[in-house]
Amino acid sequence: MARSLYEWLWQHEFWLPPGITWEDMQESEDTHYPQPRDLLLSIPFALILVVIRCAFERAIALPLSAKLGVRDKQRPKAQPNPMLETFYSTRRKNPEESELLSLAKQCDLPVRKVEKWFRRRRNMDRPSLSKKFSEACWRFTFYIISFFTGLAVLYDKPWFWDHRECWTGYPKQPLQSSLFWYYMLELSFYWSLVFTLPFDVKRKDFKEQIVHHAATIFLISFSYCANYIRIGTLVMVIHDASDCFLEPTKIFNYMKWKKTCDSLFMIFSAVFLISRLVIYPYTVLYNTYYYSMEIFQPFFGYYFVNVLLIILQLLHVFWSCLIIHMVYKFILQGTMEKDMRSDTEESDKDEERDKIREKEKNGITYFSNVTSNGYIQRNGSQPLDNGSHLANGHAKER
Repeated sequence: MARSLYEWLWQHEFWLPPGITWEDMQESEDTHYPQPRDLLLSIPFALILVVIRCAFERAIALPLSAKLGVRDKQRPKAQPNPMLETFYSTRRKNPEESELLSLAKQCDLPVRKVEKWFRRRRNMDRPSLSKKFSEACWRFTFYIISFFTGLAVLYDKPWFWDHRECWTGYPKQPLQSSLFWYYMLELSFYWSLVFTLPFDVKRKDFKEQIVHHAATIFLISFSYCANYIRIGTLVMVIHDASDCFLEPTKIFNYMKWKKTCDSLFMIFSAVFLISRLVIYPYTVLYNTYYYSMEIFQPFFGYYFVNVLLIILQLLHVFWSCLIIHMVYKFILQGTMEKDMRSDTEESDKDEERDKIREKEKNGITYFSNVTSNGYIQRNGSQPLDNGSHLANGHAKER
């Protein structure tokens, strides 16, 4: 059964244009074509990248964050409570109002304290600022290396300048070693992001990120197997262009360099919108959908790769809407609002409000006790005697 499935999966009708079979793609000493088994190398390479990332964050990024003044916010810890901890671990992290009332009765605590416990407990699980800084440093380093590697690999390739060249001689386009290693670098990186997804900073577009990584891995893998190498390299270098500006924007935001952060954000927005909404549709979508038809008739691989490319474009539109909204706010307010994808500490305002209430309560109690005793003491001065009283804020003798 496994053999039948294997033979069905690798039918040349799925992967190659009409009239081309796998026999036509046989390698020789001088000619090499992409082989599906090559993709297995991306798994160990991804694990190597994970190890390199851990070493980079510990040895470089974390010490750098301390030198640049990135300080983790001191978060109040939730008091140990086995019952609430069990509910938090097994049921949900953000209980509803009815559940808060029930837990308050079981723990013999006020509802406000139970609510505060859950807020603090959620904050304990949120990533620290230094972790966000380290993650941004790693991604920035990789995107810079990847982007300039892509430019170096593609600069002398004809399809980089004339997009119709992507289909000249397709699918019998020999695989060059530089393109192979560029593909392995990109595919390994996205596999490493999947491996570290449970440990990375989770943002509000977490589900979209999963879809993006899955679509990217499928697209890179399928384009390699079907020898869409040339169009695949264009997709990768276009994506890396804007990411080179996104990560340093985050870094300067964590450093609280407001003006630098705002300037980089505007540059990133321009590069992202132009590369993803203008260059990508013309260079990739139009190229794949129309120019390829000049060489061969549509087949399964043609439709499948176009579907994956359109999924990426839909994600581009989704993120572009967020970016345009942030740019709009920036123009109106003169400052960039927080990244809407970030999962901020929801309880900051609540904690501050509670502290203010406690201070006000303590201040009222102190003032009540002082005035009831018939004296007020200021700045270390002597208390007023019993013959004094207050009138319009001034101490007067009776």
